[in-house]
Amino acid sequence: MGMQDQQAKIEWRDGRVPVSTQFDDPYFSLEDGVAETEHVFLMGNDLPGRFEDGFHIAELGFGTGLNFLVAWQAWEAKGAIGRLHFTSFEAFPMVPGDRAQALRAFPSLSPYAERWADGLSRTDPLLTVIEGDARETLTGWDGAADAWFLDGFSPAKNPELWEPPLMQAVGDHTKHGGTFATYTAAGNVRRALQTAGFEVERIQGFGRKRHMSRGRKV
Repeated sequence: MGMQDQQAKIEWRDGRVPVSTQFDDPYFSLEDGVAETEHVFLMGNDLPGRFEDGFHIAELGFGTGLNFLVAWQAWEAKGAIGRLHFTSFEAFPMVPGDRAQALRAFPSLSPYAERWADGLSRTDPLLTVIEGDARETLTGWDGAADAWFLDGFSPAKNPELWEPPLMQAVGDHTKHGGTFATYTAAGNVRRALQTAGFEVERIQGFGRKRHMSRGRKV
């Protein structure tokens, strides 16, 4: 399979919201993508309160990079000392032009998007995007996360990213007391994460989504 076949295939809704044609799912909330990331992934992982030097966020599904920018903004707003680590696993990376177009929908993040485009400095977050099928790349990763953002396309449309073996790999690559958060409350996903070693709870979701899930490794 060529590199072009590995790239994200998208169309644009209302000229600003990228929708995956591979998975028929938008990359971020049609209402407010930043607020959704703050609710699901920051609040769901008790962030930014847990931030400290070397704190490591890992993510399934890098997409536009929105979650990375929101986490970076929260890190700086808290005045956290040291450096944030952010590792994301992405099977179908967006081309830079599409990513930049998508992020224009969030003017509050433009200073961070510009700094990212110019090249991250030694004091900015250490960003690593691992391309390829996470079912293969995560098992070979030698890292362990303090917090996971599980942000693949919906389990109904992208079931491969929510399979029990991959959720077990998430658990295996989480520090003791580490956490996860995800927008989905699908029962099969919650059960897989429980089997992987997390205490899982279902809480109020964002916007029109009634529930989401979060958990802590025990």
